[in-house]
Amino acid sequence: MPKSTPALQLKESDLQQLRQWVSAFGTPQQVALHSRTILAAAEGQSDNRIAQRLNVNRKTVTLWRGRFNEEGLDSLWEVAPGRGRKPTYGTEKIESIVKATLRTKPKGMTQWSCRLMAASQGVSKSTINNIWQSHNLKPHRVKTFKLSRDAKFLEKLTDVVGLYLNPPQQAMVLCVDEKSQIQALDRTQPGLPLKKGRCGTMTHDYKRNGTTTLFAALEVLQGRVIGQCYEGHRHQEFLRFLTRLDQEFPGDIHLHLVMDNYGTHKHPRVRSWLKRHSRFVCHFVPTSSSWLNLVERWFGELTRKRIRRDSFISVEDLERAIGEFMAAWNENPKPFVWTATVESIVEKLSRCRQTLEKIQPGCTLPRSRKKKK
Repeated sequence: MPKSTPALQLKESDLQQLRQWVSAFGTPQQVALHSRTILAAAEGQSDNRIAQRLNVNRKTVTLWRGRFNEEGLDSLWEVAPGRGRKPTYGTEKIESIVKATLRTKPKGMTQWSCRLMAASQGVSKSTINNIWQSHNLKPHRVKTFKLSRDAKFLEKLTDVVGLYLNPPQQAMVLCVDEKSQIQALDRTQPGLPLKKGRCGTMTHDYKRNGTTTLFAALEVLQGRVIGQCYEGHRHQEFLRFLTRLDQEFPGDIHLHLVMDNYGTHKHPRVRSWLKRHSRFVCHFVPTSSSWLNLVERWFGELTRKRIRRDSFISVEDLERAIGEFMAAWNENPKPFVWTATVESIVEKLSRCRQTLEKIQPGCTLPRSRKKKK
C-alpha cells in the first residue's frame, strides 16, 4: 500500500490569503500556481493527485509543500536562484546613455536615432528604445517656438488674457487676423482614394494657380467665424473687412478686436477709421506671439481639414472651398476655451528665458527701437 501524505495544517488567515491570491486579477501566474498547490495539499490530496490536477511534476509539488512548512506564506513569492529575468544593464550604463542623448550628437548629424545610439553604446536598439521611453526622450521630434522680445510684453499679455478669461459685459471679443498667400495648388495627377490597408495618396508635385488672402474674425464666446477673401492684404482690404464687421454686428455694442502688430492694422487711414467708429476697441498681442490670437487656432483647422489635402484648379475654386468650410463650421461652431493664466504663462516663459540666456547671453533682452535720423 502506498504511503499516504498527511494534509497540511493551515490557519484560517492563511487559507483566506491563499484564496485571495488565487482569485486576484494581478497575482503572478507562478504565485497563483504555488497557492493552488498548497490549498490542494491542505485538503489532504496526495502529491501525485495534485501534480496530475495542476499539470506539474510531482517533485514540484513536494518541493513547495516542504518549503511552505519551513518558511510559510512568504516563500510562495520567492523566485528560485537562476530563475526570472535578470537586469542586463546597471544604473551607470543607463545614465551614460541618457547623458549621451541629451549632450552629444552623432558625427555629422543633428540628432540620434535608436540604431545610431545602439551602435555607439554597444547595446541593442530595443534597449535604447526602452530607456528613451522610460525617460520620455524623443530625439526625433522637434517643435518650433520664438520668445517675444516686446518691451511691453507683460502689459499686452495681461490685456489679451484678461479679455479671454474675464470678457467685458455688454461687449463682444473678436480675434482678427489675415491668412495671406494661401496657394491654390493643383496636383499633377489625381490622388488614389482611401481603402482598407492603404491610406489616401497625393502627388508630391503641383501647379500653382494663384493665391488669395483670407481676412477672418473669430467670435470668442460662440466660436462663429466671419471671413472674406481678397486679392491682397493692404490697409484698403482691411478697411473693407472692418466695414463688414460693422455691418455683421449692428447696434452700439462694443467690439473688442484682438490683433497682431502688422503694419496694415496700424496704418494712419485705419487709425482714422477706428477713431470715427468708437465702438471698436483694439487690443494688440505682443510681437512674435501669434499663439495668443485664437483665430490662428482656427486657421490651423482650416489648413488641416480643408486646404492641405485638396486640389484647386483656380483661385475661385480655392475661395469657394474656404467658404464651404466656414459655412460648415458656423452650422455647429465650437469655441476655443482659453484656460492659461498670466502667471502660468510668465512662469513658463521665465524658465525658457533662463535656458536661452545660458546658451546665448543677451538673446532675450527687449529689442531697442532704432532712432530716426
